[in-house]
This record gives sequence, C-alpha cells and structure tokens, in this order.
Amino acid sequence: MGAEEQRQQKFLRMTQTPIPKLISQLAVPTIISMLVTSFYNMADTFFVGKINTSATAAVGVVFPLMTIIQAFGFFCGHGSGNYISRQLGAQNIEDASKMSATGFVTAFLLGLCILIVGFSFSDPLLYIMGATETILPYAREYMRIILIGAPYMTASLVLNNQMRFQGSAFYSMVGIASGAVINIGLDPLFIFVFDMGVAGAALATIISQFISFCLLIAGTFRGGNLRLNLRNFSPSLKYYKNIVKGGTPSLCRQGLGSFATICLNLMAGPYGDAAIAAMSIVTRISQFAASIVIGFGQGFQPVCGFNYGAKLFKRVKEGFWFCVKLSSVILLVAAIAGWIFSEQLITFFLHTDPLVIEYGSLALRLQCLTFPLVGWITISNMMLQTIGKTVKASLLAMSRQFLFFVPAILTLPGMFDMLGVQLSQPVADVFSFILAVPLSLSVIKEMTELEKQEEHYKMVQPSKD
Repeated sequence: MGAEEQRQQKFLRMTQTPIPKLISQLAVPTIISMLVTSFYNMADTFFVGKINTSATAAVGVVFPLMTIIQAFGFFCGHGSGNYISRQLGAQNIEDASKMSATGFVTAFLLGLCILIVGFSFSDPLLYIMGATETILPYAREYMRIILIGAPYMTASLVLNNQMRFQGSAFYSMVGIASGAVINIGLDPLFIFVFDMGVAGAALATIISQFISFCLLIAGTFRGGNLRLNLRNFSPSLKYYKNIVKGGTPSLCRQGLGSFATICLNLMAGPYGDAAIAAMSIVTRISQFAASIVIGFGQGFQPVCGFNYGAKLFKRVKEGFWFCVKLSSVILLVAAIAGWIFSEQLITFFLHTDPLVIEYGSLALRLQCLTFPLVGWITISNMMLQTIGKTVKASLLAMSRQFLFFVPAILTLPGMFDMLGVQLSQPVADVFSFILAVPLSLSVIKEMTELEKQEEHYKMVQPSKD
C-alpha cells in the first residue's frame, strides 16, 4: 500500500470512526507514553533519593531547566502539529510536509541555543532556580550533562507530537516509551554500579533520550506518516506565524511551569532542603497522576484537528465532552488513592528523612482535593490550542502555573508559613477551573453556530448547481 493510499485511509478513519472508539484507540498509546515518561521522570527522583536529601533537591532544582527544554520542544511540536493536522484534514499534503521539516529544524536549533546559554551561565542559573550551597554541587553536575542532550530532546518532542497529530500515536509511543524503559534500567547502573551519583542519573537520561530520538525519526518513515525530509525546511513567515499561533499556549504552559517551579523552590528554600525535596517529589507524583488525562487529551487533539479542518464540528464537540467526563472520573479515583496513600507514596521516594515525609504527605493530600478539576482545565486547553484559539488557549495555559499560582506562592507562605507553600497549587487549580469553564463553553457555542452554517450551506448548495 502506497503512502498516499495510507494517508487517505487515515483521513477516513479520523473523520468517520465513532468518536469514543477513535479517541480511545489514539489515547491508549499516548497514555502509555505519558505514564512511562512520567515514571522515568520519577525514576531519577527515586534513585537519587537513595543518595541523600540534597541530591534529591538538586533534581528538583534542575527540573525548571528540563521544563524549559520541553517548553521549546512542545512550542515547535504543538505549533507545527496543530497546523499539520488541519492541513491533513483539508488534504494539503505538501504544505503539511514543509511544516513538518520546519518545526523539526527550528526545535533542534533552539535546543542548541539552550545548551550554549546553560553552559555559559550554569551557576548563576542554578542559584536563580533555587539552589542552596549544599544543593549546588549536585545540581551543577546534573545540569551540565542534561544540557548536552537539549538539541535532540527538543527535536524529539517535535517528532513525537507531529506523529500524534497525524493520528499515529503508536509510533510516537514506541519512540518515547522505549527511551523511558532504557532510562529506568540505566539509572541504577550508572548511579550505584558505576558509582556516578547524580551525574549517572543525568547520563542515563540523555542516552535514553537519544535512543528515543532515533526511533522517532524511524517512525516518520512508517504508517503513512509525513517523512522527515530536511530539504522541506521552509523558514518562511507563513510557517513561523502558524508555529507561534499553535505553539504559544504550550510555550506559556511549559515555560511558565518552569518559572513556577523556580518560585516554588525559592519559597520552600527557607524551610530547608527537606522542603524543596518534598515539593519536588509531590510535583512528580502529581504529574504522574495527571499524565493519564494528558494522554486522553493528546488522543483527542488529532481528532479535534482533523475534524475541525474538515468542518465536522459536531465530532469535535462530542470528543470534548467525552474526554472531559472520562478524565474527571479518572482524576477523582486518583485523588482518593493519593489521599489515602500519601505518606506511603512520599516514603517510596525518600524513606530516610521524616521531615520530607511530613511536608510531602500534607502537600499531596491538599493537591488531591483539586485533582478532579484538572481534567476540564487540561482538555479545554488542548481543544482551544488545536483549533487555533491562541489567545484563549494561552490565557488558560498561563493560569495554573502563572496567573494564579505565582501570586499564591508569593503571598500564602507569608500568611501560613510552609502550609502556604503546600496550599499554592490547589488554590491555583480552583481559580483556573473557574476561568476554563466560560472559555471552553464560548468556543463550544461558536462551533454550534458554525455547524448550523455548514448544514445550511449543504442544503442550499444543490439548488445552485
């Protein structure tokens, strides 16, 4: 079967398969990818936690850098992927292929810039991200190795997202999950067997990410995907405008997430390395729980993009409600489990420091209170971004990690001490949910009007022929 025939079959599948079945098929690989990725993000925290509290805190301090790398990868990946899915829905293959190469090359170059800046200003950056004198040696060692992988980490995220938006979640999953499994195996080998400490955790990460990078490139040559061809690189204003339009919400979400983590580290710092380590662990656990919902959202995005491009607005709305309902139920179950087993979860990562367990278990329980709200926020954000509602999507993307979180983390500790640090994310989640509801409902209403216009057009069109 030729590539063109495969693409046509994919178009029919994306625009005709019943929505619950289609999203579930696409979501399962992405959920597996997200869970495995979250698991191996936690692997560094788990294995480094066996060294000491300062080493665990160092991974949390460098986490904003990882978030920045991811931010630029998602910026180019979501920006190009959103455009690609709409163009494939409109069956403009050549245009989609040029965007594919442009997003990939741009992300690689941005990752190279991060590497250069990071090496040039490593210690000042680490102090800005919340490192203390005891944390700095571990954080420096960890960060400098992570930076080496920045160019292909950003490019990998582009390939991953472009394949997802083409409806090829399986190939995306293979690339991401394979690297994740390898990282989990390499962590204990490098940290303990080779006695490399935190440097071993960083080395395991960049090796596994490079393997993912190679597998994702191979995936572009299979399954009717757009083949990666660097000769299609087209750095024109048209493509960069669309990357900015589609990727800005991701850049805001991830970039401001990095800023939020820095604020969290700085505000937790006065309470000691144990506080930074505890909040770092809680962040990783929360992200693991939310990864299931993000996986559903990522399964929804190509469906959303294809059908919005094909003007099948009813299918877009049906997909939105399906994902919101299911993700809310999943997060409610996760919240109950997190509340019941909060101490055991924190102990799993760092069982030697009672203060880390005390701080972490309370912070986790407080976040569990607002977990069920995150489903609506996440799915709304992904829908707004995919259909090109840049301003609304960016506003919502900024809400949890900036608009509401930063004021909370800067003010609540002054009133409630460490409890204020622990309360900041739940407070931000409540206000983000209040913002997300009217933003998403306004777009649902708009699509209903567009749907009526399309139906009217189809009714009157035959009379014009």
